[in-house]
Amino acid sequence: MRYCVSYGRLVSFSAKNLVAVAVLLCGASILATAQATAPAAPRSGPVAGQAAPGQSDPRRPEIQPDLASDRDPVPSPDPIPVAETAGSNTSNTPAKAGEIQKGQNGVYTLHENVDEVLLNCTVIDEKGHPVEGLTQADFRVWEDSAPQRVSSFRHQDQPVSIGLLIDNSGSMHDKRTAINHAALELMRESNRQDTAFVVNFNDHAYLDQGFTKDLVSLDRGLSHFDSRGTTALYDAIAASADELSKHATYSKQVLLVVSDGADNASHLTEQKTIQRVQDLGGPVVYSIGLLYDADQREYQRAHEALQTMSDDTGGVAYFPRSLEEVNSIASDVARDIRNQYTIGYHSTNLSGKSGFRVVHVEAIGKKGMKLSVRTRRGYYAKPGGAPAGQTAQTAPKP
Repeated sequence: MRYCVSYGRLVSFSAKNLVAVAVLLCGASILATAQATAPAAPRSGPVAGQAAPGQSDPRRPEIQPDLASDRDPVPSPDPIPVAETAGSNTSNTPAKAGEIQKGQNGVYTLHENVDEVLLNCTVIDEKGHPVEGLTQADFRVWEDSAPQRVSSFRHQDQPVSIGLLIDNSGSMHDKRTAINHAALELMRESNRQDTAFVVNFNDHAYLDQGFTKDLVSLDRGLSHFDSRGTTALYDAIAASADELSKHATYSKQVLLVVSDGADNASHLTEQKTIQRVQDLGGPVVYSIGLLYDADQREYQRAHEALQTMSDDTGGVAYFPRSLEEVNSIASDVARDIRNQYTIGYHSTNLSGKSGFRVVHVEAIGKKGMKLSVRTRRGYYAKPGGAPAGQTAQTAPKP
């Protein structure tokens, strides 16, 4: 079964479900005819031949899931009819502070008002090697050019929620086997607690595997490709960022995007996509551009888009010269994710206004060593000044 996660309605493609719908309609027609010709039942007590209250009636057809239900991670531009949401067990009502709410994946979330800005930072030396052994006192943070005091600090291998976004357009057909192998290699070298989902995208994005730690399931999701169509890169990234914000187990979140061309089918623009990702408080976007056989115009457009997406979110954009380099890139991404510093601060900007705030981080090396810090370029504050995307913490299931 595949779920389409584009700007349109979610469509569930399954032959079994089509047969089930036909059976449901047929059964309903027979039942309606039988009820119309049967004598009236007493008003009190169970109807003769029917199951008592609380028991299932074997004569009735099984209730099938609503195939028109919109489970699109990106909110559709058209309003969802009331009839389509009436059977949902998951509330879409925003939670209040202190309230525990159940998500669609069965995870309970405790919502709190959090005003701490959290930054995942990668520190590298002049040779591009990761730097370890830094302390909280070695970091300096500015927000909109105003110095901030670092209030929390961690440098440990934290589990991550990862989205694997693989281009499924026609030009990717001969590259998918190598790319799928590299994506699994990334997961093998990651923290064993990491969870990931798979989105294959062309002119639409399909959630072919939900969050899981199981490599076999991820391999199965990556294998659901029929390379054809165009490339709706921006829509796929926005949809996957929303998927992370709603269903991720961990607050540290990453998207790995692999594509061999420029976007030519999205509803969203590059700027709107970046803004949407930043508005969610993350995730970090790592991208692999397989542009070695693209023409000059295509190369420039795709290179700029992937580079900007990664730079603005604190990730890295890679542009290999051949498929043979992709495996080593996957290992680099896994190592980068596992060797980050997480620092937090409470903004001194008390204006309470919403909008984008620029963040800059520096690290001081030993003996004057020049260091570079890679992190997101800023965040969108909510009304009241709290950082967007940081109002929820996963709570254990009751």
